[in-house]
Amino acid sequence: MKKTEFYETIAKLLEPFLTDSALELIDIEYRKEGKNWFLRIFIDKPGGVQLADCENISNFLSSRLDELDLIPHHYILEVSSPGIERPLRKPEDFLRYRGSRISLKTHNRVQGKKNFQGVLVDYLDNQVILQTDEGDFMIPYEAISQAKLKVF
Repeated sequence: MKKTEFYETIAKLLEPFLTDSALELIDIEYRKEGKNWFLRIFIDKPGGVQLADCENISNFLSSRLDELDLIPHHYILEVSSPGIERPLRKPEDFLRYRGSRISLKTHNRVQGKKNFQGVLVDYLDNQVILQTDEGDFMIPYEAISQAKLKVF
C-alpha cells in the first residue's frame, strides 16, 4: 500500500469516531526511527485536546488496525495534540489562524525566497497573504511545502 493510500485509509477509519467526538484530524505520521516504527496521530478540538481524547482515539484505532491487519510489523501508536506550533495544512487552517504568527516554507522560490516568517494576514483566492519584516508576500497555496504556527 502506498504512503498516500495508507494515510487515507487511516483517516477514513478515524473519520466517524472523530466526528462523534467533535475532534479534528490534524496530521498523520508513519515513520521509522531507529529500530522502531511509529504511527503518530495528531488531533485537535476547540478548547484543546484532553488526555481522555487521546486515549479514546488510541484504543479505537489500535483495535481497528488489529482487526484489519494493515501494519504487518510491530509499531508504536502515539496520539496527541499538535502542540502550540501546530501545522497548517488546509485552506481552512489559514483562515482560522488569521492574525497569528507563522513560519512557512515553499517548494520553489516565491518573490526570491523559500522561507518566510511573519503574521498571517489572510487567505484569499488560493493565496496566503503574509506580512513580514521585509514586506507583504502573496504565496500561492500550491507552492507551500510546510506551514505552522510559530511562537516568536
